Amino acid sequence: MFSLQIEHIAALIFALALLHTFSVSYFAALAKSYPKHSGLLHLLSEVEVVFGFWAFILVGAMAVLQGGPAALAYAESRQYTEPLFVFVVMVMAASRPVLFAVTQLVNAMASRVPLPTSLVRTWMGLAIVPLIGSLITEPAAMTLAALMLAPLVFHAKVPERLKYFTLGVLFVNISIGGTLTSFAAPPVLMVASTWQWDSAWMLLNFGWKSAVAVVINASLSAYALKPYLQKEPIDIKNSSIAPVPFSLVLSHLALLAGVVVLGHYPVAFLGLFLLFLGVTHAYPKHQNPLILKEALLVAFFLAGLVVIGGMQQWWLQPLLTQLSPNALFGSALGLTAITDNAALTYLGSLIEGISDEAKYNLMAGAVAGGGLTVIANAPNPAGAALLKKGFQNTSISALGLLGGALLPTLIAVFALKFLPF
Repeated sequence: MFSLQIEHIAALIFALALLHTFSVSYFAALAKSYPKHSGLLHLLSEVEVVFGFWAFILVGAMAVLQGGPAALAYAESRQYTEPLFVFVVMVMAASRPVLFAVTQLVNAMASRVPLPTSLVRTWMGLAIVPLIGSLITEPAAMTLAALMLAPLVFHAKVPERLKYFTLGVLFVNISIGGTLTSFAAPPVLMVASTWQWDSAWMLLNFGWKSAVAVVINASLSAYALKPYLQKEPIDIKNSSIAPVPFSLVLSHLALLAGVVVLGHYPVAFLGLFLLFLGVTHAYPKHQNPLILKEALLVAFFLAGLVVIGGMQQWWLQPLLTQLSPNALFGSALGLTAITDNAALTYLGSLIEGISDEAKYNLMAGAVAGGGLTVIANAPNPAGAALLKKGFQNTSISALGLLGGALLPTLIAVFALKFLPF
């Protein structure tokens, strides 16, 4: 058992990590002003590095105060399945055969709608793909949506304010779009077994409300972007190259489905990932370069959040137990902005005797607030890593994201809180 002193230090480091997260654009600007130290400053401006960096500081502080064995024991005791799962799903979902399959599906659907192709694709990337996340998992949906939207929206011709609004819509829609089933959204996964929430229950109590909010958010964003979208259709990354053989598409989709099914078993899904790497190596002419760097950075971010967040239970759980259901909704909505919503719902699952109304409000607040910050929902770092090049200084401002996510968050709040329960 760690002393209260260590817990206080961990809370301070958590606060510093949050402050660092909101300051990454400042470090990016400093890198241009001080080229001699640009390497270090660029490193500190990578939002995916923040929590991993401060996790090392926490473990170092624990080693000084408690001894090396105790610090290593704590680090080894944490559960890293989610970071590993997100890493694997990101790489596989962004592979060329999977992207080719999604491109063909999107093109087929877009061709049947009597509207500009770029507008239809943008709407689909913000609405259909997040809802499909309930089947393929939220990290996979985030990866596919980000790669679809990058050439359409996240470039110099679109104003920054609209890019942040679109990013906010994407993050919010991914967070709530995974609630149509009990296995796709990380915060739902954390409690589904304990609270006995199956996919049918999720669809009836959360899913249809989330779908309403997703469609409204995507439609507002697409309407705002309409003047800036090119009239000619824009292909998804590398979709203009030769088609991928159907057998290879099928094998990639089958391996991705296997990873999703075995998402709780890291040894099993890492084995499938190694098989996937073997297949990509065997057929290099039908592959894009795998996004290993981006996925590793995201996994590093989430692992750091696991290490630092694991020592915040001493103040988070007592806070959750003392609130009424309505207050719990508002608190979950706010706390999600500063801690991963899956960690928040997991702490709620540890509370004995929690009412069904309190359970619903905790989950609703946690998923509704999943787009407010990069750390609010596990797939957000993946989207940030893939889309940040489209913003000024190739960095996403935490305040810009917060501002862009406010309206779609309010729409999600209204749908989940005030539509019939």
